[in-house]
Amino acid sequence: MSEGVLITDIQHFMINDGPGFRTNVFIKGCNMKCAWCHNPETQAPYHEIYWRALLCVQCGACLTACPENAINPPIPPEEARSEGSTYHKIIRERCTRCMKCIDACKYNALNIVGQEYSIDEVLEEVQKDEPFYVNSGGGMTISGGEPLTSPEFIQELLARAKAKGLHTCLDTSGLCPWEVLGPILKNVDIVLYDLKHINSAEHKRMTGVGNELILENLKKISETGQAIWIRIPVIPDYNDQLDYHLQVVDFLKSLPKPVERVDLLPFHNWCQDKYRWLGKDWVYTGMEAIEPSFLNPILDIYRDAGIPATIGGSGFEGRE
Repeated sequence: MSEGVLITDIQHFMINDGPGFRTNVFIKGCNMKCAWCHNPETQAPYHEIYWRALLCVQCGACLTACPENAINPPIPPEEARSEGSTYHKIIRERCTRCMKCIDACKYNALNIVGQEYSIDEVLEEVQKDEPFYVNSGGGMTISGGEPLTSPEFIQELLARAKAKGLHTCLDTSGLCPWEVLGPILKNVDIVLYDLKHINSAEHKRMTGVGNELILENLKKISETGQAIWIRIPVIPDYNDQLDYHLQVVDFLKSLPKPVERVDLLPFHNWCQDKYRWLGKDWVYTGMEAIEPSFLNPILDIYRDAGIPATIGGSGFEGRE
């Protein structure tokens, strides 16, 4: 029996991460450091602390409670909340995550990121939406972070979900040994495979790791005949050029069996607050989100090649 893992969120009624209505389970922990990461709270495999300046009244209770001198003294709340402020409540390099500051905060300005769930608890939450799965063809999607950083938990969770008749999707980058990935796939209906970049040097520059294992595993999954939906985060000045996507088409056409579809995921900046809450800098702060319709020319490249494709998954199909 696998022990519990940290989960940052379980989201209900999602429509962009597999067919039908999905319940998405976000595993905490990732073996990449994508520069554009839209879920920074899922990167670290341990509890973290959000500090929300808008809720903080600068009462000083957390400063008194902290045994590590890891809290900055109070300043006027309006100054801490002002645009361009560099003030942050927690001195992260001193923090041992004892969570005493959270216990002391009466205003919900400090929150624990990550909650430990057992497999039973995850399945209980997922099955709340079971009537909607039946009507829509939906089910459970395991995401992250990177779910394969907790392989034993994921393998057992998926096996038990399938035993209950649930449709399953696994959202993964595929960065793990095939000996780990292969057995897990036996209980996966659709693999949502993240393809950041097909050039290994570019992949390493923006994620911290090369892509050789990722591409090798994708070919192996294709050989099995498993249903694959390729998911491509389209990032400004990285992989948003038409020529690049022509290369991706050639690569996908070289796989042993066709992928079922490609989902183009336009860059957005909705995660900026989460970086601030974690006390992290984000290189894309201030970068404008990509308007989904701007990806229509890229969408056409895949469709013209005979590869079904969407912009954003089920929620925005692009032009017909």
